[in-house]
Amino acid sequence: MSSYNTGNNLVDSNFLLEKAGVHEGMHIADFGCGRTGHMVFSAARVVSDKGLVYAVDILKDVLEAVRRRALTETLHNIETIWGDIATPHGVSISDKSLDAVFLVNVLFHFENYEEVLFEAARLLKSKGRIVIADWQNHLEGIGPMEEKMIDFDKIISWAKQNNFSVQEDTNIGNYHRALLLYRNV
Repeated sequence: MSSYNTGNNLVDSNFLLEKAGVHEGMHIADFGCGRTGHMVFSAARVVSDKGLVYAVDILKDVLEAVRRRALTETLHNIETIWGDIATPHGVSISDKSLDAVFLVNVLFHFENYEEVLFEAARLLKSKGRIVIADWQNHLEGIGPMEEKMIDFDKIISWAKQNNFSVQEDTNIGNYHRALLLYRNV
């Protein structure tokens, strides 16, 4: 049994992977992967050794924790990438090389999260997906205050203006909402 907390009590990573249609052989990224690698380790098992998961974060100690855990769990399909997801070309992954980009509990950290969405879109192949799961209700002690929560309508508007459709818009649990944006081109 793993000693790592995956955070699935609030956001079930396997649920999001299934909704996004992630399967063996895909290449995906988790932007702002965090110390637990909440999405990274579940995704690595789903895409298998035929796929690749990029764990992207701006904190080098977070990436080191993910790297060490990947070694411990002998998962060789995880690559840690230091990157600034809010800067154009801030993530050193090739354009149009990913099947999906996950943004889980990340966007509320940014004033202008459209920049993050553009960076995710740059990396996506045709017919790729951006998967967003973020807070919609405050939970005392963790997560953002109400005024820091993201505006999901703003994301939907961005999607329509940038050749994405909303494949799914759903509540996940009592505190989160998920959007699956599908690239139409």
